[in-house]
Amino acid sequence: MESANQDINLNSPNKGLLADAMTDVPVDNAARSAAPEGLTLAEEEELRSELAKVEEEIGTLRQVLAAKERHCGELKRKLGLTPLDGLKQNLSKSWHDVQVSNAYKKTQETLSQAGQKTSAALSNVGSVISRKLGDMRNSATFKSFEDRVGTIKSRVVGSRENSTDSLHSPSGAGDKPPQDNAPF
Repeated sequence: MESANQDINLNSPNKGLLADAMTDVPVDNAARSAAPEGLTLAEEEELRSELAKVEEEIGTLRQVLAAKERHCGELKRKLGLTPLDGLKQNLSKSWHDVQVSNAYKKTQETLSQAGQKTSAALSNVGSVISRKLGDMRNSATFKSFEDRVGTIKSRVVGSRENSTDSLHSPSGAGDKPPQDNAPF
């Protein structure tokens, strides 16, 4: 009897009578001879009978579940549903569940507040730096430095203009502007 391709009928008189139905439970004949404390031999036999029935039902249910899983797989295959589609759907549902959870909402709110406070702090730092640079630019030391740089620049540019004027020839052969190779 091939269990992978058989139909399971729960109303069958042969239900659960497969060879592998009882392989999970080892039977010890020595343990049968001595009844556990507080049980009579009749109670023990009744419990063992009930245990055998429950184990038989478990085996049957495992077979039914396996058949249902195979049938489900076949239906999905016929519909063109791939395992990747199922994974996408599970991930999407899980992400949705996370987003509606209270922990996510509280974390999102906390991070939003932290972002707003950080933005405000950086804005304050930027305005303080801007104000300090403005104060520094208006200071006497900076104005003195700026004047000196301006003076040096005017001397360099002024002397350059004087030197280029002397390079032009009156014949007009030097009408091309000189190349500017100055380091400034």
